Amino acid sequence: MKILRIPALATVVALLALALGLAACGEKSEDESGASQSFSLALDFYPNPDHAGIYIAQSLGYFEEAGLDVGIEAPSDPSLPIKQVAAGRTDLAISYEPEVVLAREQGLDVVAIGALVNRPLTSMIWLQKSGIKSVAGLKGRTVAYAGIPYQEAFLETILGRAGLTLADVKAVNVGFGLLPALVGGSADAMLGGYQNVEGVDLRERGKAPVVTPVDQLGVPTYDELVLVANRETLETDPEKFRLFIAALERGTDAAVADPAAATKAVLGANDGLDPKLTAAEVEATLPLLGARTQGQPYGYMDPAAWNSFAGWMRDNDLIASLPTAAELLTNAYLPGTIPE
Repeated sequence: MKILRIPALATVVALLALALGLAACGEKSEDESGASQSFSLALDFYPNPDHAGIYIAQSLGYFEEAGLDVGIEAPSDPSLPIKQVAAGRTDLAISYEPEVVLAREQGLDVVAIGALVNRPLTSMIWLQKSGIKSVAGLKGRTVAYAGIPYQEAFLETILGRAGLTLADVKAVNVGFGLLPALVGGSADAMLGGYQNVEGVDLRERGKAPVVTPVDQLGVPTYDELVLVANRETLETDPEKFRLFIAALERGTDAAVADPAAATKAVLGANDGLDPKLTAAEVEATLPLLGARTQGQPYGYMDPAAWNSFAGWMRDNDLIASLPTAAELLTNAYLPGTIPE
């Protein structure tokens, strides 16, 4: 009997070692009772095509498979999520690279841990019928913008590259009324709309928009949408953040592979969206969500580009001190990276 029991014991030990090894590799996160770990995510805005990877990951059970019970909340104000993270009221938030830099200036101990969209979406938009051929053609024209301070600096930089100043245009703060201002004719151009949202909306209306992302007009490139965490929370419980991003990568890849399912997931999260327009916006958005920096993991943020953009913000008096990329971001929680 002892001869039979020795291999059985060895098998148990081997299985136990395998289970421990999988846990150490971060394959799943559970509390001591075996239940999924609660994880909260604050969106940057109402559910829209930018969040397709998130909602597909949720609908296909990828977060659950990772041992995470993910709760998703939409903010009443896009400036709130990063503050909620800083205060420890949510685990993770979607925000914008400029907001991360501003938060650092304000003494908020937050850090970007992954890029959802690794290039600018914010664009200068006018309609072909306006007769505007270039930024220089904005002289004497009305430009609507959303009232965000760094976007006013975007405008100043864009105009400066074309030999103009803010005094050469009529810049009007219209808040969230960018599209009505442009379509209604009270503005000749708008700055602040996204190429994959407002740009697509105008195209679907048959308005023939001319859409140019700001990094093609003189503003340094930056990561439009980033995942932001509280540094202390991140260091206290790092594994759940790695698991979240790994599951999000799976969701993003699944969305890219099945745009119809991605559209359905977004519409399921926000029944106020127009199905036809949403499908068109999802089609334009998925290549942006699925983009990878060559040779780098999903969600990678380029420290050199962040340094450059932070320098631009300081040069434009948006911040007083110049933070380093290491103070603003970490790529250590991305899939395939070695934990710090």
